[in-house]
Amino acid sequence: MHKRILHIAVPSIISNITVPLLGLVDVTIAGHLGSPVYIGAIAVGGMLFNMVYWIFGFLRMGTSGMTSQAFGSRDLDEVTRLLLRSVGVGVLIALALLVLQYPLQWVAFRLIEASPEVQANARLYFYICIWGAPAVLALYSFSGWFIGMQNSRFPMFIAITQNVVNIAASLSFVFLLDMKVEGIALGTLLAQYAGAGMAVWLWRRYYGSLRRRWRWRDFANRRAMARFFQVNRDIFLRTLCLVATTVFFTSTGARQGDIILAVNTLLMQLFTLFSYVMDGFAYAGEALSGRFYGAGNMPAFRRTVRCLFVWGLGMAVAFTLLYAAGGQGFLGLLTDEVEVIAASAEFHYWTLAIPLVSFSAFLLDGLFIGTTSTRWMLQSIFVASLCFFLIYWAGFDRLGNHALWLAFLVYLGMRGVMEAWLGRKLLW
Repeated sequence: MHKRILHIAVPSIISNITVPLLGLVDVTIAGHLGSPVYIGAIAVGGMLFNMVYWIFGFLRMGTSGMTSQAFGSRDLDEVTRLLLRSVGVGVLIALALLVLQYPLQWVAFRLIEASPEVQANARLYFYICIWGAPAVLALYSFSGWFIGMQNSRFPMFIAITQNVVNIAASLSFVFLLDMKVEGIALGTLLAQYAGAGMAVWLWRRYYGSLRRRWRWRDFANRRAMARFFQVNRDIFLRTLCLVATTVFFTSTGARQGDIILAVNTLLMQLFTLFSYVMDGFAYAGEALSGRFYGAGNMPAFRRTVRCLFVWGLGMAVAFTLLYAAGGQGFLGLLTDEVEVIAASAEFHYWTLAIPLVSFSAFLLDGLFIGTTSTRWMLQSIFVASLCFFLIYWAGFDRLGNHALWLAFLVYLGMRGVMEAWLGRKLLW
C-alpha cells in the first residue's frame, strides 16, 4: 500500500510544490521592485483570485472523488461523462466571471482595507488575470479527473509547464520590458493558458479512445446533473468557509499597515509550501480511497488510511524541523526589504506549529473527497471557522497580530479533530 500511495503522492507533491511557485515567483519579483506596496498588491490581488476560484474548487475535488469511484467500479462511460460535465460547468462559470468582473472587484475592494497605492496596483493585477478564468477552471476539472484515474503524473507535467512559462514570461515583462505589477500579471495569465493547452493535449494523446463514449445528450441529463451538484454542494459551502477565513486573515493584515501585510504574506508562504506537500498525500487518499470505496474493498480502504497517517506524521515532523532551522533564511530569499524581514521575526514561531497542527486535516479532506463523504467536511470547517473568529475577536485588543495567528492555528487543528470524530466509524 505504501508503494501505491507514493506512486500517486510523489508526482502530486512535485506538481503541488511547483503550483505555489506561481505565487512565490510573483511575490519574489514584487519583493525586489523597491517597495512593500508591490508585495501587498500581489497579496491582495492573489487573495481576490483565491476568493473567486476557491469557491469553485468543487470542480477539482468533486470530479476527483466521483471519477475515482467510477474507475473503481469500471464504469468507463461514467468516467467520460464526468469529465465532460465538469469541464462544461467550469467554462460556463468562467464566462459568468468575465461578464461580472467589474461588480466582483467593486465588492471585493469594499471588503479589503488597504492603502490607495496597494489597491490601485491590485486592481491592475485583477483586471489582467481575470481573463485566465476559463483556463483555470478547465484545469481544475482536468486535474481532478486525472487524479481520479489514478494518474498524478499529468498534473505534474501541467504544473511544470505553467511554472516554466510563468518564470520566463514574468521576468521578461518586468526586467526586460520595465513593467511592474502588469508584467507579473501577464506572466501569470500566459502560464494559465499554457497549462490548459497542455491538459487538453495530454488527454487527446493518451485518453483519446474515450471519445467514442461521448454522448452529448448525457451532458445535460437532469438526474446526472442533479447528482453532480448534490455531491459538490457541501464542497462548495465548505469552500465558502475557507475563503471567508482566508480573506479575513489577509484583510486584517492589510488594516494593520503595509509592513504587517507584507509580513503575513511572506510567512503564509511557509504554510502554503507545507499545504501543497500534504495535498500530494491527500490526492493519493482521494484516488485510492475512492477506488477502493467504489469497488467495495473496505480492508484495502482502511489500510490506505493507516498508511497515509504514517506518512503525514513523518512529513509534519520533518517540516517543523526544517522551518525551525531555515525559516528566516527562506524569507530572505523572497524579499530584500530589511524592515519586513526584521518585523517577521516576531511572528515566525507561529509557523513552526503549523505542520503538526494541520496535517490530519489535509489527509482527512482527501479521504472524505474520495468517498464523497463531503457533509463531514462541511460540518468540521464550519466549527473550525467559528472558533477562528471567536478567538480573534476575543484576543486582538491584547495580542494584536499574534491573535490572528493563534486563531489560524486553532482553526487548522479543529478541522482535523472534528473530521476524525465525525468520520470515526468509516475511517477506523
